[in-house]
Amino acid sequence: QVRLVESGGGLVQAGGSLRLSCVASGRTFTGYAMGWFRQAPGKKREFVAAITWSGTTTYYADSVKARFTISRDNAKNSVLLQMNSLKPEDTAVYYCAANPYGNTSSRDSLYNYWGQGTQVTVSS
Repeated sequence: QVRLVESGGGLVQAGGSLRLSCVASGRTFTGYAMGWFRQAPGKKREFVAAITWSGTTTYYADSVKARFTISRDNAKNSVLLQMNSLKPEDTAVYYCAANPYGNTSSRDSLYNYWGQGTQVTVSS
């Protein structure tokens, strides 16, 4: 059974930091790109960041560029999202996802495995 399990969410004040973690299990993810998406209440799910298997290529949404950093540890089947300078508009459920095409696409339709999400709340 393939599982992606996110952790690290919580409540933080504006300007603070959080680090999200996603651990994958149940199959080999060799060649997969990994991405983070988020969904705020009443809004559509949106792309946050993605990283290739090798880790050499990353891609960020403009709204998080220079504040968030995505990284991965393939030996641990994990992907991290370091979030700094958090803003109230970053409040959302954050989802980890796996993309078998290996590219840093922002299209959620290309991601075929998804986690259950972790809540991030940023207070003003």
